[in-house]
Amino acid sequence: MPNSAASSAQPLREAWYYALAGKALSPGAMVAKKLLGEDIVLCRPRQGPAFALKDFCPHRGMPLRFGRFDGETIECCYHGWRFGSEGRCTKIPSLVDGQALDPAKIRTRSYPAIERQGGIWIYFGDDSTGAPPPPTAPSFAEDAAPSLYESMRFSCGIDHAVVGLMDPAHGPFVHEAWWWRGRNSAHEKAKAFAPSEFGFTMTRHRPSSNSAAYKILGGVPETEIVFRLPGVRIEHVAVGRHALVNLTAVTPIDERATEIHHSIFWTMPWLSVLRPILRPFARKFLAQDRDIMAKQQLGLTGDPTLMLIDDADTQAKWYYRLKREYAAARAEKRRFENPVKPRTLRWKS
Repeated sequence: MPNSAASSAQPLREAWYYALAGKALSPGAMVAKKLLGEDIVLCRPRQGPAFALKDFCPHRGMPLRFGRFDGETIECCYHGWRFGSEGRCTKIPSLVDGQALDPAKIRTRSYPAIERQGGIWIYFGDDSTGAPPPPTAPSFAEDAAPSLYESMRFSCGIDHAVVGLMDPAHGPFVHEAWWWRGRNSAHEKAKAFAPSEFGFTMTRHRPSSNSAAYKILGGVPETEIVFRLPGVRIEHVAVGRHALVNLTAVTPIDERATEIHHSIFWTMPWLSVLRPILRPFARKFLAQDRDIMAKQQLGLTGDPTLMLIDDADTQAKWYYRLKREYAAARAEKRRFENPVKPRTLRWKS
C-alpha cells in the first residue's frame, strides 16, 4: 500500500471538489474556507453565479476575508484595494491622476466554480479539460437542492477518508445499530463491479438483507453504487416508480483533515415528512465514521506500512491505482486509461 502520509498529503489537483453548500452562501455574502491547504474566499454576487478567489491581497498580503464584499467586488480592509470575480484588481484608492500603475494588471488567483446539486464545486488545477466533472443531478432533481444535506469534518487525510467511504467490511463493527445492521448479521456477499468514467461501478443489485435502513423505502429496492475520482460516491436506489440518490463528496482541507459532504435526493413524499427524524440518523452515521478514523490516526503515528487484502479491500486498491494513473496521465498529457477490470468481489459483512 502507498505510504499513507505521502499519498494523503498529495490530493489530485486537476479535479473538481465540493467546496460549500449553496444554501450557506447568500446573495451578497462571502465565506472563507481552507481547501487543499489553500485559503479561499467564496462569494455570491447579488446577481450572477458564485465565484472563488485566493484569500490574499497581492499588495501587502492581507487576507481578503477581513474585508467587505459589496455584492460585486471584495474590498481589502488594509488599503481598500478592490477585486472582482476574476481576481482582477478594479480599484486602488491611493492612486492619483497621472500615476501609470494600471490596477487591471494586478490579480489575485481565481478558481473556476460551478454550482450543482445544491453545492458549489471548485477546480484547483490549471486545466479542467478532460477532468472528472462534477456529478450531474439526478434526472428527477435537476437543478434542485438536496432533500437532506449534512457535512462533517474528519481528522484524516483524503486517502483514508475515501478508503473508509468505500470499505464494505466495517459496517457491522462501526455502524452497529438497530436501524442499520448488527454484528451478528454478517454474511457472505458477492457484488459485480465494472469500470466506469474515472472510477468503477457496483452494478445494480438488491441491497443486502441485513441493511435494515432500506426497509423504510418499502417495496423491493435495487441499488447501483458509482465511485469516481477524486472522491465522489453516488448511490442510486430505485423502488418501483420512486428513487433515492445519495451523493457523497470528499474534499481535503489539508493533509490532516477532510470534509465529507453528504447530499440525499428523493422522490418519496413520505420521506420529506420524516426529514426531522432522518437528519439525526444521517449525522450519527457520519459521526461513527468520523470517530473511527480519529482512532485510526493514533495507530498511523509513525506512518507504518499497511496491508490491503482481496476481496474486501479491492476497491481501495482500485482507488490508489486510479489516482496514480490519473496523475500520470495529466503529467504526461495523455489520455486516462482506466485500470479497473470487470470483476465480482466476495466478502462477509
